[in-house]
Amino acid sequence: MATVDDLKFQANPDATTISIDEPVEIPKNQHGRLQEPGREEDDELLGTDDSDKTELLAGQKKSAPFWTFEYYQTFFDVDTYQVLDRIKGSVFPVPGKNFVRLYIRSNPDLYGPFWICATLVFTIAVSGNLSNFFIHLGKPTYHYVPEFRKVSIAATTIYAYAWLVPLALWGFLMWRNSKVMNIVSYSFLEIVCVYGYSLFIYIPTAILWIIPEKVVRWVLVMFSLCLSGSVLVMTFWPAVRDDNRRIALATLGTIVLLHALLAVGCLAYFFDAPELDFPAPIIPAHNGTTVITKSQ
Repeated sequence: MATVDDLKFQANPDATTISIDEPVEIPKNQHGRLQEPGREEDDELLGTDDSDKTELLAGQKKSAPFWTFEYYQTFFDVDTYQVLDRIKGSVFPVPGKNFVRLYIRSNPDLYGPFWICATLVFTIAVSGNLSNFFIHLGKPTYHYVPEFRKVSIAATTIYAYAWLVPLALWGFLMWRNSKVMNIVSYSFLEIVCVYGYSLFIYIPTAILWIIPEKVVRWVLVMFSLCLSGSVLVMTFWPAVRDDNRRIALATLGTIVLLHALLAVGCLAYFFDAPELDFPAPIIPAHNGTTVITKSQ
């Protein structure tokens, strides 16, 4: 029969004592690979299933059907300070910083891109009419007639670029993401947001295009193209960096080329249109004959 001393707890001399006050060190090689310091920012842009499940459980994702007003209301749920901050980030890009991570990913919106495109449409149309008026000002054969068709042409061009190009780029990145694993992925809304805010620099540029000097106009278009193009390059370079080198460079080249074609096309069509030969006015003489004046 066991005595009382036998039932007492006895410490094991071979046991290891762990203090709760001492932090437990986790080996650095526990992960499959070491992360490079320069890519920590890009890894935050990778979408994972665990993060989606967490957002669903936390109730952060909207579950309203797409045919309801509440579904589209989330795309315009942004305040003035956020819009101004994103505009400032598109005009003054920070080298080495991702525009999506700094401004867009927390709350992508369509409010800013929509009104930026609308403002740019009317700015280009009005500035183009004023530029044409100032060029022919003082000519006796010129009669100013507002060209309202420029509004519809500018609207078609700007909104087609702001929606169709991001749609094509999003589809291409999704296709490459299925070929190359663990590359940075962007949603369609984020790409539209980046393209919309990158067009803001062309609003003050279009106003300055009224100056009837071709050299000044081309300097302005190159300056604005460098600013807005750098935002696109720094944003989409992490998405194609791990892909094939030729495909990555071709993708960035296409993005910059389309952006340049938009700027140069608007300048050439709305501001550098060729001068028209206006017919000379016919002035009736007192003796019954007509006199055709020759314009200088």
